Amino acid sequence: MSLPPDGDLLPRLLAGEQRAFRQLIDAYQGAMRAVAYAIVGQRFADEVVQDAWLAVVRNLDGFQQRSSLKTWLLTIVANTARSRLKQSRREVLLDDLPGPHGTLDEGRFAENGHWMAEVPAWHQDSPEALLAEEELRECLEKTLLGLSEMQRSVVLLRERQGLELEEICNVLGVSLSNVRVLLHRGRLKLFATLEHFEETGQC
Repeated sequence: MSLPPDGDLLPRLLAGEQRAFRQLIDAYQGAMRAVAYAIVGQRFADEVVQDAWLAVVRNLDGFQQRSSLKTWLLTIVANTARSRLKQSRREVLLDDLPGPHGTLDEGRFAENGHWMAEVPAWHQDSPEALLAEEELRECLEKTLLGLSEMQRSVVLLRERQGLELEEICNVLGVSLSNVRVLLHRGRLKLFATLEHFEETGQC
């Protein structure tokens, strides 16, 4: 079932309709967990999402519709996750980036953050190919976990959740130029892993 437009769903949420809340949870629980995971990791992701839902319920009547419900929800998750990091005395570094490895226009990504060309598909039918695909997925996950929190957040929000760059700015409270740099550097590391795997069959 598709989610109703925000204008139709919000009055039902404000009226306390349980079905509307179930629709909201079904639609955005996965995205919210992805944001939490990107910032705090697997250990605290579920706790952050639970706290975020409580914050949503408490603050729903103050939602001013300056953004979509989805962006508002993901922003609450991101804020909750950052607070959880502070409690853990961990620091999120916006500038935790390696030295320059070229410019943003290397030919792989457009200015809006989209891929310039379609990424090659890895799906094949043979058992050997499927095993290689699984090994590649593990390599990419390992590289993803090795990124800084902010790089990982931006990459996951863009590549797995499909958010536009401006939405990511709103969710993470980061400037557009920072989002572009973080996304670019994160993608370069993932692409390097992909190229290395294609050449050697190893991470």
